[in-house]
Amino acid sequence: MSAITKRVHHLADGRELIYFDDADTTLPPDRAPDRRILDDRPPTATMRQDVLTGEWISVATARQNRALLPPAELDPLAPQSPTNPSEVPSTYDVAVFENRSPSFGPDPGDTHSADALAGLGLGRAAAAVGRCEVICFSPAREGSFGSISRSRARTVIEAWADRTAALSVIPGIAQVFPFENRGEAIGVTLSHPHGQIYGYPYVTPRTQRLLASIDEYGPSLFADVLDHERAGERVVLAGRHWTAFVPFAARWPLEVHLLPHEHVADFTETSTEQRDELAGLYLRLLRGVDALYGDPTPYIAGWHQAPVHTHRDRVRLSLQLTSPRRAESKLKYLAGSEAAMGAWIADVAPEEQAERLRDAVARADAADPV
Repeated sequence: MSAITKRVHHLADGRELIYFDDADTTLPPDRAPDRRILDDRPPTATMRQDVLTGEWISVATARQNRALLPPAELDPLAPQSPTNPSEVPSTYDVAVFENRSPSFGPDPGDTHSADALAGLGLGRAAAAVGRCEVICFSPAREGSFGSISRSRARTVIEAWADRTAALSVIPGIAQVFPFENRGEAIGVTLSHPHGQIYGYPYVTPRTQRLLASIDEYGPSLFADVLDHERAGERVVLAGRHWTAFVPFAARWPLEVHLLPHEHVADFTETSTEQRDELAGLYLRLLRGVDALYGDPTPYIAGWHQAPVHTHRDRVRLSLQLTSPRRAESKLKYLAGSEAAMGAWIADVAPEEQAERLRDAVARADAADPV
């Protein structure tokens, strides 16, 4: 897929804008400049340490001003028009740009090492250095990753790999996380098909707990999990390079993990063959998730990657897709036990959900083959 083309531009306030053109694009190479007059970017947010857990909390008050379910004609992720001064000046296949109101960044100048963030103390604060990017999967005003073509899915995967590489070399960034929030039940504020890519200044709490498990279990944890699941009844679909399964101890009523068969730390280490297969396999999985109940399912699709500088030989790239949907018209709300204590209660047996998902994928394949 070497024909996927990357074109780097900038927005009116200096933010980076990158176009990724499909291998079979019909777009011309030229892109229009951004002629808007924009306010200065907000200052870098501040992080504060929760002394009870050791976790860092970013206080990003500029996020209060972000768009909230605007009408379609004012979609800020659609290509600009005379009546819509959006974030992307030209039509596009896939577009990535720096978030105007980021949780981390935009100024990477005041960086700090992992050692500087280690330890525990009252009143500890630090600059929330890092980078937050928006990735638009399509110029369409409605949809999600599952609604794009296979060629476009392949372009998005290429963009994930490119941006993981780019963010990983920014001073102060410790981990890179591509993800998609889908549906108002998740808290999505834009219906445009898009995701985000975060570059964190620390290794996230979820990954730190994973590292502790690897230290206790051993470096073969991911390989053994994959072998265990592939030998069981919770596999949803599998290819030559990837397997999707409902995990043995799924927390959410709908939860699917997707692992590569060979160890790769993040998207930068995936081969052309792995990326090609993933484009179709991931689309089939998402369309199956939507076929469960016949209408779009809210979800969070998070691509968990190894830290930039450590444990790359032990932490394997993995998708973890979760949804609060526990029945056609029911959602799981995180009440006292889960939200307050982190003690989860599963509403649906993982084996039962895996069988439903296999049937749903089969129906989606029959209705609209990828």
